[in-house]
Order: sequence, then C-alpha cells, then structure tokens
Amino acid sequence: MSAPRQITWNGWHVPFIAPWSHETPRAGTIVRASRGAGIAYADELDVVDRRNGTLWVRWSALRGAGRPHLGGVHPLRQRQAMSHMLCQVCAASTYGDAFSRWGGRHLFLVRADQGQEIRDGETTATPPICEPCAAESVRACPELGKGYTAALVERPQPWGVAGIPYNPRTLAPAPAPKTRDGLTFVNYEDPRLPWTLAARDVVTLLGCTPVDLDRLAAHGVTV
Repeated sequence: MSAPRQITWNGWHVPFIAPWSHETPRAGTIVRASRGAGIAYADELDVVDRRNGTLWVRWSALRGAGRPHLGGVHPLRQRQAMSHMLCQVCAASTYGDAFSRWGGRHLFLVRADQGQEIRDGETTATPPICEPCAAESVRACPELGKGYTAALVERPQPWGVAGIPYNPRTLAPAPAPKTRDGLTFVNYEDPRLPWTLAARDVVTLLGCTPVDLDRLAAHGVTV
C-alpha cells in the first residue's frame, strides 16, 4: 500500500494527521447502549462507529479541502497512523530501511517544554515519524519549537484511547479541563472505557532510547 500524496502549505508538508477546514465533526446523539453498560449513538452503525467495542467520534474525511489546521489532529487519520505505524507527516510506513538500520525500532517525536526524555512505559497519542519528517517538523512546527524530545522505541504497545468520558448517571460529557483538547487518557482495562467517546489511539512506549535528531541524521543510528 503506497502512502497518500504529499500536500504542501506555505512551503512545508502538511502532516497526514492534520485536519482541514472542510473536515468537521459530525453530530451524533449520545444515548445509553441497549446492550450492556456504556454509551452509543442513537443511529449507530457498529462497523463504522466502533473499534474494538469502543465508540469513536464522527468526523468527515476530506483531506486537502480548505485550509489545514496544523496544530490539530484528525481522529480517524491519527488512528490509522497509530494502528499501522505510519509516519504522522507523510503517512509512509515506519517499517522500512530505517527501522532495520535502527535495530527494529520506530522513531517517536513529542513536545517537551523542558526537553524531558521519553521514559520507558510512557503513554502517547502522537504517532511515529520518519527521520526526514522529524527534521522538517522541528523547524516548521511552532509547538515543537518550544521544546521537544525524541526516542527510538522497540515496542509501541496498544494501551487505550484518549477521549471524553460520559457520566453513567446523567450522560453528561466530562472533558478534561487542564488539557488543550479536553481529552482524557483511558486504559483498555479502565471501567470508564465503555462510557468514553474516543478521539485518539494511545500506545505505551517500551524499550525507549533517547536520541539526538542531528546525530541520528548524520550517523544513521547512535546505539
């Protein structure tokens, strides 16, 4: 399967996971699930609206239509990138030559205000990235310009989702007030999972080796 076409905006590549202005959330009435505990859509289509039993947000898919929201995340493309270990920018598989050269590891790049290293067992909703896109991202992304950290990761393991839990009694949504997008990380074993409207896939990063992107580009691998 080939990667989708690359789209540029103001001279930079638009990340595959970035939403566009013509892509919008699609409304759905949240109700109690008719079978078992949890939430559902009143007009739910199981094959489309759920993944592994978890209800997902609805979002139109019109990549390239309108203007890109470079600081945002399209839920379904994020899920696709995380599920298949695709580069979050160019959508190429991160199982390639670099994966072999790095000893069977994926590159992860995340925002870090103080430059904290990625710790073993850390959870993230940020998909992997290829080395050329990582080098471009730290130059182009204002958020990464405030601080970032990178690591080669041996085992990115499914952990849960990031979403909005609903109150089982009132069905009122409870967005996380101290996060930029209002999302809460919910583990697959968490009893809140059936009551959560998912918007991101989350993995836990195991076997992490911090790397310097400049040295990685110059030498191919550091360890």
